[in-house]
Amino acid sequence: MITAITAGIDIGAKTVKVVILKGKEVIGRGMAITGLDQKESAEKAFAAAIKEAKIDQKDIDRVTATGVGRTEAPYASSQVTEVGADAKGANFLNSAVRTVIDIGGEEGRGIKVSPEGRTKDFAINEKCAAGAGAFVEAMARALERPLDEFAKLALKSTKSIPMNAQCAVFAESEVVSLIHAKTAHEDISRAVHDSIADRIISMVRRVGIEKEVMLIGGVAHNVGFVNSINIGLKLEVIVPEYPEYVGALGAALVAAEKQE
Repeated sequence: MITAITAGIDIGAKTVKVVILKGKEVIGRGMAITGLDQKESAEKAFAAAIKEAKIDQKDIDRVTATGVGRTEAPYASSQVTEVGADAKGANFLNSAVRTVIDIGGEEGRGIKVSPEGRTKDFAINEKCAAGAGAFVEAMARALERPLDEFAKLALKSTKSIPMNAQCAVFAESEVVSLIHAKTAHEDISRAVHDSIADRIISMVRRVGIEKEVMLIGGVAHNVGFVNSINIGLKLEVIVPEYPEYVGALGAALVAAEKQE
């Protein structure tokens, strides 16, 4: 029996991710910034994944797309929703996971997952950037700090400061006010991450939080946010090795199932 080679492509608001599978083994990953031309960005990510996989594009048997731009995905013969792809990818990485939290650049999602990797329920925060990665980036710019440095600052904080603004624009003004008040930068960073974590936890509670909990999406690389969400949930979330690729992985797994 010939082992099928399949690919999943996740066209998000900020980045395009591609995962290539040979059977159930990941053989290639690729990423590109989502530009004005989504198809061109997707092709760049595909090229990077194909290069890492050491295959030709013609070797790929089937492609499934997900993400906000999935209708623009080149080469895709099928599609899957973001929540469906997240659930499938998370279950593949850890079958004990029952709750998935996906935080990307523009929105956050909370998903209740069945033991088989299906979506039982979900909630989405897509109306305000204050619950997504773009909010952290804006606050880091306000403090004139690189994003990675801003995230690590939160771990040094010894003081909890409430952030009252319910909007990214107003929150930036609040951060500026804290700077003028000579508030320590580490305390400001913690306040920002705690604020996002509170929003996300409130959203996920609408679908019910069950152990184990996996955190995916690009914001899962932010150690300040991971710390805040762990404290807020009173547990330690699972962060996979490549959290931003889990949706693309799930799409590739759907492609493999369809190919079979």
